Amino acid sequence: MVLQTAFSRLLVLLLLTVVSINSFATTAKDDLEFDDSPLKEALVLPDWFKLSFLELNDDIREAREAGKKGLIIYFGQKFCPYCKQHLKKNWGQPDIVEYTRKNFDVVAINVKGQRIITDLDGKTYTEKQFSALKKTNFTPSIIFYNTEGKQILRLRGYRPPYQFRAALEYVADGHYKKENFRHYMARAEAAMSYGRPELNSNEAFNKPPYLLDRSHIKASQPLMVVFERKRCHACDVLHAEPLSHPDIETRLLQLEAVQLDIESGQPLITPAGKKTTASDWARALNINYTPTIIFFDEGGKEIIRIEAVVWFHRLRNVLDYVLSGGYKKYPTFQLWRQSKNMR
Repeated sequence: MVLQTAFSRLLVLLLLTVVSINSFATTAKDDLEFDDSPLKEALVLPDWFKLSFLELNDDIREAREAGKKGLIIYFGQKFCPYCKQHLKKNWGQPDIVEYTRKNFDVVAINVKGQRIITDLDGKTYTEKQFSALKKTNFTPSIIFYNTEGKQILRLRGYRPPYQFRAALEYVADGHYKKENFRHYMARAEAAMSYGRPELNSNEAFNKPPYLLDRSHIKASQPLMVVFERKRCHACDVLHAEPLSHPDIETRLLQLEAVQLDIESGQPLITPAGKKTTASDWARALNINYTPTIIFFDEGGKEIIRIEAVVWFHRLRNVLDYVLSGGYKKYPTFQLWRQSKNMR
């Protein structure tokens, strides 16, 4: 009964964004499609964000004393188009703003900033150092803490409104005490899915059998694994736009690439040499968004993953980060970008 009630509430939450499948499709397209080239004008953050001294224990205590459900740390940067989309599509909608302010305090961190932050363990960092410590590869990134200071959920990159609403409720209503976010989202996404009834094809993807083991003998190229599912609009957009761009296609030829259906029982051997299936591996990797793209090095170690909306500029830069070996010197994508003086 409890699970049925939780599912019903989640489904109602998602259905509130639409009045029909057609109107949802129009909204979703607008939510997913935008220019991801660097902004020419700096972003201005919402004036309702908390004016914090960046003492995180104090911020969590104050949220608890105010009767809120937790603290949100928002990692962003001034010229980030994905941050702009998040601020417009999520924290630009009155219902999402109202729900966020009711249940959370929001503290903003500039991933290139120099303000001093005191973490929950009492250690101090600059904003830039703290962002690297939290492995903030992509902006916006959002970390949810409960009122006991425990990290509950992390969203790396821009997520469309229906997912962000669900994330807010997942933490605020305590659903994390019963299930992980992957399971929480899976049921509702199945009900809301639409799009192509089969996976998109791409000549860059290898065909099965998927013998991805790199644990015994190193491969000659990095590996890119794209986890998708059928009837996934975001997957359709990825194939129709970024993956079809000539600059991306050229880079894909420099690595091994495979496409997996997260709902499939397709047998495979992982880069670590484990026999499993596509669905079981996706579960083990805790994938809660499609498409998710994960890159592995020649020895089978994960380099970086993209588990949010991605367009041409970000995907091209991530491919360059991987193919150039930039990850060997710079532990996060953001530090590598900053070394290149990218906005």
